[in-house]
Amino acid sequence: MMRSLFSGVAGLKTHQTRMDVIGNNIANVNTTAYKSQSMVFSDLLYQTTQAASGANAATGRGGINPRQIGLGSKTGAISTAITTQGSAQSTNNPFDIMITGDSFFVVNNGSQNFFTRDGSFTIDGAGNLVMSTTGYKVMGWQVDPETGDIRADTVSALQIMNEENLVADPEATTRGYVAGILDKNDSDVNSTAGKVITLTFFDNLGYQYTAKFSIHSKGSEGRYRVQLDDIIDSDSVSLVKKYNLSNINQIASFGSDSDLETKMLYKFNEDEIDYDNATSTYSLNTPLSEILDGYSDNALLMASNTVEVQGINDGTAVASGTDVTVKGSVTLTKSQLEAEPYNLIYSETEKKYYTKDANGNAVAVGTGANEVSWPDALKAMKGLENVDNITVTDGANGSDKTISFTVDLPTNRDATYKANSFGVDLKYPDDADAILKQVFQLESGTNGKNYAIDYIGPDGYAQIITTESNRGFELVYDVDNGHFSYIGGQGQDSVTLTFNTSASSLSGDNISLTHFENIDIDFSKSNMFNNGKTSTISGTSGAGDENNTGSGRKRGEMIGVEVGQDGKITASYDNGMTKLLGQIAVANFANASGLAKAGDNLYSATMNSGEFDGVGEDITASGGTMTSGVLEMSNVDLSSEFTEMITTQRGFQANSRIITVSDTLLEELVNLKR
Repeated sequence: MMRSLFSGVAGLKTHQTRMDVIGNNIANVNTTAYKSQSMVFSDLLYQTTQAASGANAATGRGGINPRQIGLGSKTGAISTAITTQGSAQSTNNPFDIMITGDSFFVVNNGSQNFFTRDGSFTIDGAGNLVMSTTGYKVMGWQVDPETGDIRADTVSALQIMNEENLVADPEATTRGYVAGILDKNDSDVNSTAGKVITLTFFDNLGYQYTAKFSIHSKGSEGRYRVQLDDIIDSDSVSLVKKYNLSNINQIASFGSDSDLETKMLYKFNEDEIDYDNATSTYSLNTPLSEILDGYSDNALLMASNTVEVQGINDGTAVASGTDVTVKGSVTLTKSQLEAEPYNLIYSETEKKYYTKDANGNAVAVGTGANEVSWPDALKAMKGLENVDNITVTDGANGSDKTISFTVDLPTNRDATYKANSFGVDLKYPDDADAILKQVFQLESGTNGKNYAIDYIGPDGYAQIITTESNRGFELVYDVDNGHFSYIGGQGQDSVTLTFNTSASSLSGDNISLTHFENIDIDFSKSNMFNNGKTSTISGTSGAGDENNTGSGRKRGEMIGVEVGQDGKITASYDNGMTKLLGQIAVANFANASGLAKAGDNLYSATMNSGEFDGVGEDITASGGTMTSGVLEMSNVDLSSEFTEMITTQRGFQANSRIITVSDTLLEELVNLKR
């Protein structure tokens, strides 16, 4: 009777333990990623009242079984359904992550790694990805700064919101492409201005610019010319104007920068020219370089931007063959006078310039009795021996000088310098342009060529100058199928917009251009098809590949973060850039059920689960995935738990009846004494 009492007590304790497990499961029915537990019973010790005996062949007696009395039940095992996947709960929070598969997140409390299926993460004040419930840091792999790819190494905290990741550095444009249709019948293509296309690009500081190109027909089918016309900033201001330059070629070069000039003679009929009513003089313009042949080493002359040839610019008619005199003036700044070839020294205190005499002594330049005169000082310099009538006027601040001079070109030089006028009084035909157009069936601007009457001689001959631009690159299409053939040269798909490193402004300032990168522009995506006399050809930055390589970008601010199925964390920025920030690593165990629950949805490794190697795995290596914006729910099955509760309750009641009946038997035994 005493054994039955204690068997009942053992049964009560065991069923109470099972009820505790069931109660814990039901309590965690809504706990994120909770894994339900189940309990297995086993019988307790047995008291053997008679051992078993075997058969006796000598006596002929058979064997008997052992006689054992059980002493109740005990807890055999408490198992966790750790590999059973819980249902998905959508939260739309990018830092809520659900694992599909048998892997575990790795988190760290500062001294120890734990493992969890609870993917409810958030960002702490230091920018670390942490568990929202405990603040434990989520561990993973960092990005290799050299390759930009993930480096699988010992896991470390993922600080995804640090200062470096919050912004994306600007990037200069290095690639571009031109695509679309160039219709040969497009009126823009055959105009003087050409078909204008643009290419928007960035410098390495993140500033945006637009390069303006124009496409011109070369008169032969399938052959065109592409030239650079201008570059404007984001405020639509030309860089030529912004930097006070003379032309766009000081900033960048794009192929050739020359004109092809040809001359031809045309004889007007006698009735086309009215010699009796001559009213005008027509001049043949001689290049200044021809007039000044032999004087290229004259420093003042070459620096001057106001050179005039007497008898020409002042409106005086000069007969053919007359010698001429060059006059001009130039304003030299303090920095120019102190540099080659003048090498003067300026005294800020005295507001005077100094030069050195034959003995190497400093001598003031000016008009005082003991000073060297400006003409003498300048004439002593190389290349100024033939400069006469030098006068010097102080600038507004005293340090700049306006130097006026004349150069007499003598008749005994190798060449005879003639005025650029034929000195013939003729009446220019009122319809000369119409006559030329009728004769040549061309007009200025046609096929990129300009036609001009240079002069008309007394014999009725007119010299016609034809100027054809040779700027930029030649663009060629196959006339048989309209497909792109080449640009710049046979076999070339692309050409380069090449930026200079610096430019000198008209005022002498040095402009740095090192913030620009050369841009390789691919034209192979363009074609020459019929499109109703309308061209759709246009330029786009980048290579046009999947990532639009080389497109460049401005400085960007982070606007979003997403976690991929492989655990890679990628940030997106308002400049269109994406950046890999790190990867969440996972841990896998040979026996995940052997992990020990550590509370707060955490597990710790045990001897029976297997050890964590400190590096972890890519979740996709074991066939698992991560889903962002979703949490794994508890895998507790309430219907099963309530069923288990019923059987546990009945088992508990039955064991309690054992104690009650045993007590009654004891009571009957005690009553025998009465």
